[in-house]
Amino acid sequence: MSVITPKSEAFLKQYLNNASPTGFESSGQKLWLDYLKPYIDEWEVDNYGTAYGVINPGQDYRVVIEGHADEISWFVHYISDDGFINVVRNGGSDHMIAPSKRVNIHTKKGIVKGVFGWPAIHTRHGEDAKLAPKTNNIFIDVGAKDKDEVLEMGIHVGCVITYEDEMMILNDRYYVGRALDNRMGGFCIAEVARLLKENGKSLPFTLYVVNSVQEEVGLRGAEMVAHTIKPNVAIVTDVTHDTHTPLVSTKKLGDVKGGNGPSITYAPAVHNKLLDLIIETAGEMEIELQREASSRRTGTDTDAFAYSNGGVPSALISLPLRYMHTTVEMAHKDDVDSVIRLIYEVLLRIEKGHNFKYF
Repeated sequence: MSVITPKSEAFLKQYLNNASPTGFESSGQKLWLDYLKPYIDEWEVDNYGTAYGVINPGQDYRVVIEGHADEISWFVHYISDDGFINVVRNGGSDHMIAPSKRVNIHTKKGIVKGVFGWPAIHTRHGEDAKLAPKTNNIFIDVGAKDKDEVLEMGIHVGCVITYEDEMMILNDRYYVGRALDNRMGGFCIAEVARLLKENGKSLPFTLYVVNSVQEEVGLRGAEMVAHTIKPNVAIVTDVTHDTHTPLVSTKKLGDVKGGNGPSITYAPAVHNKLLDLIIETAGEMEIELQREASSRRTGTDTDAFAYSNGGVPSALISLPLRYMHTTVEMAHKDDVDSVIRLIYEVLLRIEKGHNFKYF
């Protein structure tokens, strides 16, 4: 039976539909905190917007569960005299999917609607038939007659741009939308806090439920908050690639499939004893796991926590995701449920002063 309730799913829809681009995460963080507050004792927001709830404050032993709040987006980079807008990335935005997408341009005057335009197929002949989207040729059309009208709308260089879309559930099986990477992680850790509260569980340590900012541009939010909290243990959840779709090589990228459970990662930043505890817990609770290996870095906030404060035992629990960094990211509902249950059960097995020393 799923631990996700109808109320939880309603929050998830609202949370995913809200824009939370890197560096501009405040509205999403407010939604997340409002949902989390009934299940925590205290909360904080740091100078750059990382938000966290605190359960059982004041203990010497500190455990973090973490996801990241920010989504990829674009910045207005240049406005032509005839009113078209060129862009630069904010995070790892995929220029290949941009043409024909509807967008929201965030201004001080509010949202301005626009579209990524593209020459019609009828106009592309000969060499023009080879035309492909590139970061230096995609453009946004807001229906303006010239640059002055664009400026009058409140649009200027530096305005952030997000895609316009809404979450849906596909075949009663997959959550679909933009920014499942990684607001789904924020959802999962909030659900862990809810379960602890509703099940009346007392922890022998202080738990920090952390939703970090600026992961998409270098793990910056996690880097900052790790130095603030100084945790003894960190469990990070993020997304990983579901490699069982066309045009993706399992041999190159690993063998991970949506619906087959969360994925755990072996990597230098992942602490072996903490990973063993996660694997043992999954076995006890009959939660199916998949496995990956990263040769140097995980590329997630795990790295930021692990290498902070003289070394923090850290581990990564990943949610398989199809079509990462597109507007149709897909996560299996069973995997989301399993990530929540696994983190919850691991926390119940961490004792105060738990010994994760190397040997």
